[in-house]
Amino acid sequence: MHGGCDSRPALLIDIDAQVAAALREDVGGGDVTAALVPPDEHVRAQVITREDAVLCGTAWFDAVFRALDRDIAVIWSAADGERIAQGAVLCRIEGRARPMLTGERTALNFLQTLSGTATAARRYVDAVAGTGCTILDTRKTVPGLRLAQKYAVRCGGAQNHRLGLHDMVLIKENHVAAAGSIAAAIEAARRLSPGVPVEVEVETLAELDAALAAKPDVIMLDEFSPDDMRTAVARNRALGRPAKLEASGSVTLDTIRGIAATGVDCISVGAITKHLRALDLSMRITASS
Repeated sequence: MHGGCDSRPALLIDIDAQVAAALREDVGGGDVTAALVPPDEHVRAQVITREDAVLCGTAWFDAVFRALDRDIAVIWSAADGERIAQGAVLCRIEGRARPMLTGERTALNFLQTLSGTATAARRYVDAVAGTGCTILDTRKTVPGLRLAQKYAVRCGGAQNHRLGLHDMVLIKENHVAAAGSIAAAIEAARRLSPGVPVEVEVETLAELDAALAAKPDVIMLDEFSPDDMRTAVARNRALGRPAKLEASGSVTLDTIRGIAATGVDCISVGAITKHLRALDLSMRITASS
């Protein structure tokens, strides 16, 4: 599990590819509206936020304009991970009008989507402040934007669960059924993927006991009641905390602090990336020449 708003290559490596794909679907054979503007006209513009938020996506925003015209300059007033206030000017842009108008929507789409993700993450992190509990994301991301949203989650102060199917073994109900038992599934995971973290999902206290005996790295408590979570925490502690305990299922901003108070180590929240509400941003030309 990974955690902070950073620039690790694993999360930022495919920005140019994501931007190229987004521009292909938007520009197609050419921007017939921007063609109405004289080719040599230069303008200045600015982007403002219409609500309080956490900023994220500046690298994607920059990459859009870089792909269209390397002479366009973007000057930022805030950085990824910073809280921004309603009405704040986030950046100023200078350059030729045509490519700026062509890239406007694609650049804003990235910025508002990733800022919305970072803002949602920050709300959940703030909700459990002082409890010692960590907020995790899930794989319930926008297709094609997995790493971008994972980066945004870190900018919001939460941590990443696994990036994909390759960096953690997560044993769920169907895996257990196919393997024959929780113990058999964990044993197979250790044998087939040595060194890879192993997590197992449990739905009852009996399954918890079976998982504790098999010693995975993490046990996910799926849809446990608060009382059962407290029992699970007590049993884990009595054994010397052999596993981290992760709560999952039916997590909302209204319930998350109570879940954290049970003593679980972390809570995974699919809503951070799945129930996405884009940030309300506006880009306006302020001068032309």
